[in-house]
Amino acid sequence: ALNTQLSYLQQVSLFARHFGKSPDVLGREDIRTYQVYLTNEKKMASGSIHTAIAALRFLYSVTLERDWAPEEVLPFPKKPQKLPIILSPEEVQQFLGCVLNVKHHAILTTCYAAGLRISEAVQLKTTDIDSQRMVIRVEQGKGQKDRYVMLSPKLLEILRSYWKVRRPEAWLFPGDRAGQPITRDAVGQACAKARDLSRLPKPVTPHSLRHAFAVHLLEAGADVRTIQLLLGHRSLATTAHYLRIATNKVCATSSPYELLPRPAPTPPPPAKPQYF
Repeated sequence: ALNTQLSYLQQVSLFARHFGKSPDVLGREDIRTYQVYLTNEKKMASGSIHTAIAALRFLYSVTLERDWAPEEVLPFPKKPQKLPIILSPEEVQQFLGCVLNVKHHAILTTCYAAGLRISEAVQLKTTDIDSQRMVIRVEQGKGQKDRYVMLSPKLLEILRSYWKVRRPEAWLFPGDRAGQPITRDAVGQACAKARDLSRLPKPVTPHSLRHAFAVHLLEAGADVRTIQLLLGHRSLATTAHYLRIATNKVCATSSPYELLPRPAPTPPPPAKPQYF
């Protein structure tokens, strides 16, 4: 992906600048020294170190064709396993009600209604909306894969209302620059503004809407395989993480506290101190 290319180039550039040498003359000990530097001196988060190591793995194993075992020379640090904070359907509705710009409202609603990544939503064309088959074509999503997702009748109404106001031509959500789609940063800023207006206590990003899409489908009874196809996940294991969040899965078993006699015994009052 283009973003991955840019990230890898940046990381390799930083690696070369750290030593003031071309990477092709640096060896294993230099790489280990750099890892220690990122961890102990730069105190970078494990996710950022993960990106740097992925870039160096690609450089030495693919570009320079070194015969090293990447996992031995460049081990990945353990990343904290964090679950996303999920908006309830009511919170999604409250949030979207605070997106006042018609274009921003349309694209953020699309992110939720179709479970799109923000990078996929900004690249939508008017021809990708197929109201005859009631599907949205996602062209060259993550991993350079095409897929189709459902087109909600309610979303179709919103997109038609938006089209009547803005009349987009090639790009469904055009940006300020002629011939270019809206930028991810512009959508992110609109999302942050709406989140502040909504006064929701939870963090809200465009990707939060995609997480909510997946969990709400699970809670409505959709199977994991179908959700995997809709999200465009390569691995079913990635989609299965949402099973740890969906309330109908997590709360399917009653707590043993429910088996205790009712009413629960009240604790005795604290003993009064004795004075002599």
